[in-house]
Amino acid sequence: MSVEYTTRYDREFDRRYAYDGSDLGAVCTPARTVFKLWSPEAVRVELFLYRDSVSDAYDRLALAPGERGVWTVIVEGDLHGVYYDYEVETASGTARTADPYALACGRNGARSMAVDLSRTNPEGFELDCPPPAQPERIIYELHVKDFSYDADSGVPARLRGKFKAFPWRNADGRLPVCMEHLRSLGVTHVQLLPIFDFASVDEGGDEGQFNWGYDPLNYNVPEGSYSTDPSDGAVRIRECKEMIQALHANGMRVVMDVVYNHTHGADSWLDRSAPGYYYRRWADGSLSNGSGCGNDVAAGRAMVDNYILNSVLYWAREYHIDGFRFDLMGLLTVELMNRIRWALDAEFGPGEKLVYGEPWRANDSPMEPDTASALKYNIQRLDPDIAIFCDTTRDAVKGDCFHGEQPGFVNGAMGLGETILASAAGWMGGEGDFQPRSCGQIINYVSVHDNYTLWDKLALCASGTPSYAQPQDNLLAQNRLAAFICFTCQGNIFFQAGEEFGRTKLGDYNSYKSSPDVNKLDWHRAWTFGGLTDYYRQLIRLRKSLPGLCDKSAKAGERIVERKVHRDGVVSFQVEGGGPCGERLFVAYNATGHGYAIQLAAGRWIIRADGTDADQHKPLISQGNWVTVQPRSGMLLQQMSV
Repeated sequence: MSVEYTTRYDREFDRRYAYDGSDLGAVCTPARTVFKLWSPEAVRVELFLYRDSVSDAYDRLALAPGERGVWTVIVEGDLHGVYYDYEVETASGTARTADPYALACGRNGARSMAVDLSRTNPEGFELDCPPPAQPERIIYELHVKDFSYDADSGVPARLRGKFKAFPWRNADGRLPVCMEHLRSLGVTHVQLLPIFDFASVDEGGDEGQFNWGYDPLNYNVPEGSYSTDPSDGAVRIRECKEMIQALHANGMRVVMDVVYNHTHGADSWLDRSAPGYYYRRWADGSLSNGSGCGNDVAAGRAMVDNYILNSVLYWAREYHIDGFRFDLMGLLTVELMNRIRWALDAEFGPGEKLVYGEPWRANDSPMEPDTASALKYNIQRLDPDIAIFCDTTRDAVKGDCFHGEQPGFVNGAMGLGETILASAAGWMGGEGDFQPRSCGQIINYVSVHDNYTLWDKLALCASGTPSYAQPQDNLLAQNRLAAFICFTCQGNIFFQAGEEFGRTKLGDYNSYKSSPDVNKLDWHRAWTFGGLTDYYRQLIRLRKSLPGLCDKSAKAGERIVERKVHRDGVVSFQVEGGGPCGERLFVAYNATGHGYAIQLAAGRWIIRADGTDADQHKPLISQGNWVTVQPRSGMLLQQMSV
C-alpha cells in the first residue's frame, strides 16, 4: 500500500480520553445497576430498557457525561435479566447500539442484558480450578459443535453441538463416547475455537447452520447457538461455565481462541459508540484489511488495548479460562501482547495461563506510531512465555498448506533433512527467518482447523484418486511419522481434534461455513482408525515421560546434538539428558520406502518407540548396536545409565 497512514486519533487524543477503569458496561447488583459507556465524541447518550429481548422499551434514560469520555447512569433496583441498548449521537449522526462492553445479551446479540454474574454460576463453580500442571503442554484444538454433533457421539440429540454436551452423563453416570475419548487421550489442554458471541449463525435457526466463529459480535458473551436457550442471556453463561467445569474435572485445562484483530464488520457496537476510533484506516479513508475479513482493529491505541486486555482478564477471572490463542496475532502489537502476558502473570502466577498465537496477518496493515507488530520475525521482542505457531515446521513435515498436492518430508519431498533437524531443535540455532528466545515460544503442529486436515493432505499427495474413507497402510504410516516428528521436536505440542483418527473433510480446503456433516468428528471413524488413535495416545504418554523433550528453556535447543542427514528422507539426532533419569536419547526419522540401518554409540540401549508402537521398553539386541529404522517410520531409543 503506497499511501501513508494518518489519523486524528493520535497520542494526544489518547492522553485526553483514555479511561483506565475496568467498570465500563453494566455492573449489576440486586440493589442497582451502573451503566457506563465510553463515547468521547458523543453529544448525547440514552439508555433503553426492555423486559425481554424482543419487546418494546419500557423506559428511556439519559446518561450524564463525565471525565475522559465516559457516560454514566445509575438505575436503582434489581435489573438482572433486563435487556438494554443505547442511542448515541455524535457529529457522524445518531446510532442505535448494543453495549460493546456487555457481559450478556439476547438472541443474536442485538440487545445487551444486565447480569448479576453470581447468579450464573453452576453448582460448585466457585470451587472450580484447573487440574495440576503436567510435565508437558499437549494442546487439542476442538470446535464445540464438531465435538458432539455426530449421532455416534453418545450425546442426546437435544444437546448435540452444545456446551451441555461436555458435562452430560447417562443415567449410570458414564461419559458419552466423545467425552470419554477426549478424557482418555491424555491431552493437557483443550483449545476451543471461538466461543464468544459471533455474528454468522442465527441463534434461533436450525441446527444445520455452521461456522468456525471468527467473526466477533459480542466479545465478552458466550455464543448463543451453543446454548439450549439463546433468548435468555443467563443460560449461555451458565452452560459455558458448565463446559469449562467439566473439562477441568476430567483433567484438562481450557484455552480460548480469541479474535481481537477484527470484528464481523466495521459497523460494530464499538464503532457505533465511538465512530472511527477502533479501526485502522489508510490516509485515503479506506479501511485497512490486514485480516482479510474487511477491517482491522486499531491495536496500539489506548482504549483498544485496554478493551482487549480487560476482555482477556475477564474471561480468565469469570470463566476460569486457562489460556488464550490469538488469531492473526501479527495484527496486534508486541507491546500489547507483552502487557497481556505480564498482567496474567501478575494476577494468576508466572506462566499459569498459556498465551500463544498466529504470528502472521493476511495483508499489510498500518501500525500505530512507536509500536511493533507481533509477527514471527519480532519473536525476540515478545516475552519468552508467548508462543507462536511454527508454520515452517508444519510445511516441512507434510508439505505446503496452500498447495494440496505439494508434499513434505513424510510424503516424498526431497532436500528437507536440515529443515527437519532445525525443527527438532526448536529453531534455536537461527536456521530460520526468526530467532526464538526459548523453545517454549514454539508451537509444533501439522494440522489445524485451517486448510486441509492432515489425512486429506496426505491423501491428496498420494498417487491416484485420494482415499479419504478407508485406512490405507501407506497413509497411516505417513500420518504416524508426521505425528512422531511433531512429538519429538522441542517446543509445545498441538494437534487438531480428530487428527488421531485420520479426520477427513473429504478434501474441503476451507470448511469455515460448510455443513456440520462435513465438519463433525466422526465417532465411528474413531473406532475404524483405532490403531492410529492408540499410537497418538502412546506418543502423548511417551512425551510426558521424557524431560529432555519437555524442556522449554532457552537452553533446550542445545540438547539436540549429533544431527545428521544420512540420505534424502533419513535423519537422526540425539537428545542430551532426555530420559527420565537424564539418559541420552537417539531419534531417527525415515521417510523413504526402504529400511535404513544406523549404528548407535557404544552402550546399552532400549527401544522406546518405533513406527507402530510408541509404548515400549524393549532392549536393543544387535551385534555392534545397529538398528534398522523401518520405512516411513521413526524410532526413539534411550541409552541405559548402567
